This record gives sequence, C-alpha cells and structure tokens, in this order.
Amino acid sequence: MTISDAVPTKPLMAAPSQIIPAAKRILLSGPDVGDLEEEYLLRAFRSGWIAPIGPDLEAFEKELADKAGVAYAVGLSSGTAALHLGLLGLGVKPGDRVITSTMTFAATANAITYCGAEPVFVDCVYDGNMDPIQLHRALKDSIVSGTKPAAIVPVDLLGRPADYDRILPIAAEFDVPVLVDAAESLGSRFRGQACGSLGEGAAVSFNGNKIMTTSGGGALLTNDEHLAEYARYLSTQAREPVAHYEHREIGFNYRLSNLLAALGRAQLARLDGLVERRREIRGRYRDSIVAMTDGITLFGDDNEHHDNAWLSAVLVDESRTGFTAGELGAWLAEHDIETRPLWNPMHLQPVFAGTQMYGGEVSEGIFSTGLALPSGSTMSDHDVERVIATVDVFLDRRAR
Repeated sequence: MTISDAVPTKPLMAAPSQIIPAAKRILLSGPDVGDLEEEYLLRAFRSGWIAPIGPDLEAFEKELADKAGVAYAVGLSSGTAALHLGLLGLGVKPGDRVITSTMTFAATANAITYCGAEPVFVDCVYDGNMDPIQLHRALKDSIVSGTKPAAIVPVDLLGRPADYDRILPIAAEFDVPVLVDAAESLGSRFRGQACGSLGEGAAVSFNGNKIMTTSGGGALLTNDEHLAEYARYLSTQAREPVAHYEHREIGFNYRLSNLLAALGRAQLARLDGLVERRREIRGRYRDSIVAMTDGITLFGDDNEHHDNAWLSAVLVDESRTGFTAGELGAWLAEHDIETRPLWNPMHLQPVFAGTQMYGGEVSEGIFSTGLALPSGSTMSDHDVERVIATVDVFLDRRAR
C-alpha cells in the first residue's frame, strides 16, 4: 500500500516498507476558489469595470467592514501596504520607534522601516504572540530614555489572536496607539470580538496562501474615519480632489483593483466554511499525530480562543522524540508534502542585526522546534490521511 492509498479510517496503519512518492503534491495552504469566484470575476469583467476602482471594490469594502465589525475597510494591494498606510495614518515618521513582535513575517518590520522608523522587537509567549511583560518593559525603558514609541504592532500569529486583554491596557497606560497585524487572523475572534476590530486599526492580508484570497491584496480595517480616509487618499498617489493632477504629499499606488475585489466578495461569502474546514484538519492532526506521539505538541492549541486555524503547526521536542522538526519536514518533502518552519524571529534576521530586542529565548525555541503542516481548506480527507500516514511511517522508522 502506498501513502496515497492510505485507508482514511485508519491513518496510522501504513506499511513503512511500501512508501513511494505520491503523484499529487500536497500544498501547505493553497487557494480555495471555485464556481462562485468564477461567477463574481466574470460578472465584474463583463461589467467593464476593469479599472482599479469600481462597484465591486466599494461593495467588498462594505461587506468586509461588516464582517469584521468595524466602520471602515480600505481595500489595498497587500497586507503590507495596509500596515504601511496604517502606520503613516497614526503619525509614524522618520526617526520614530515602533514596538512589534519578533515572531512574525518580515513584512511587519519592513512596513515600519518604510516609514523611516526603527522597529523595537519583543519576545513572545508560548503561543508565539507578543509577550505583554516584555512589551511593558520596552515601553517603560523608552519613556525613561525620552524616546516614546510612536506605535505598537502586535501580530496575530498563524491566525491566533494576541493577548489583547493585557496588550491594550498597557498601550493605554503609556498612551501609545495600537495597529494590529491581523494579516493571518481574518475569521478569528477574541473574547467574541472579530479579529481586525481591535486597536486603532488592523491590517489583513488576502495573499494567495491566506484564509481567503484576492490573489494579492489586503485591507486596512478601522473605526477611525480619518485613518480610513487618509489611507484611501495615500493609496491613490495622494491625488488632490481637483480636475488636474495635484499632489501635496507623497502617495502610493496601493489600491486594490475592482476585479480582485470581486474575487474577494466571493471568498468573503465563503469565509466561515473555509475556517471550519481548517479547524477540522487541525482536529485530525490533534487526534492522530499529536495524541499518539510523545514529544510532539500542537502549537498554541489550548482551545481558549476561536482562531481561524490558518496554519496548523507542531512543536517537536528532540529530547523526547529523538528527531528534529527539520528531519520530519525533510521526510514529508520527500513524499511531496509541503511543510514550513515557523517564522525565523526578526532579531535573528541579518537585515535587522543590531536592532533593539527584549527577550528572545521563547521565539528562538519555537523557531527551532516548530513545523507548519498542510492546512489548506482544499485538502480532501484523503490528503489529510496521507499526511498522517506519512508521519506515522516516519515515526515507525525512527523507532527501529
């Protein structure tokens, strides 16, 4: 029996000696699009609204704002653009300092540098999100030194919301605005409140691997009318509302196109189902790989919050398993199953060498032991069982 023929009801029964490469590659988090997306795209195309803005963009922004429970949504070309414009809208300028989590993708820190500001990195807690204790320490040190930060950018890692019960009061104590990097957490909730609605604003991403996609794209979500309108103004090259072309500020070509917004409308209509499927996949991993393997734990899984399960990841304790996360990932790659290490912390990135850092041991430990498993909502039950069976064969061989 091959891995691709593994029996779905018995995921841990594959024969180790009979593994052969599967014909179909299982992706980490591929886009989930179908007939509804095609319908929306064709309708937008046939309407003639091919230009960057149009009725689908306006409708998408309203529907997205309603879904996130905010007053305004500004459709943009990427989540990074949303972070950039959100920071500018909060008044971040060259020479400022902005505190963010070290456990994140580079886009978070890059957007800070686009403003001419300097990132200050803080460590994370066990679930990979910003450590409120280290945040408080960084803020206190900054105030004492006379360099009050211009903003705080917490990150909802892998779709799991950060601890806003603690982060927001700390930010209020020092009177520093919060822009949430919610690129991965659309569809998640914190204490019943939709992710994307916390802080002064939030950036979400619709990249091809996210929970929903517009191919490329993102949005700034906020209840602040001025922040929304300023982002919309900057995103269209900061053109003044006059008949001729006039510009009083440096702007950006950051607006989401009408065609991609049409795709986003279809995806948004299906968002709840996309989230539910990813949660089902995570549950299968929890009940098989994690439940039956000493030394492998599901990353950030305490069921306290309703996260969107964007990526399901495991932590591998080499002292108990006898192998590393990298070795497991290499085995899965051999069998056409895509995985990815968790984010390499920003303070370890050469481009940010010498940047101020608070803590670091927790994020470094997560990076060295973490592995994201295939989590996309397009995965069939057969795909999930193939992943589980392939892991089981690896465990069997390591146990010999």
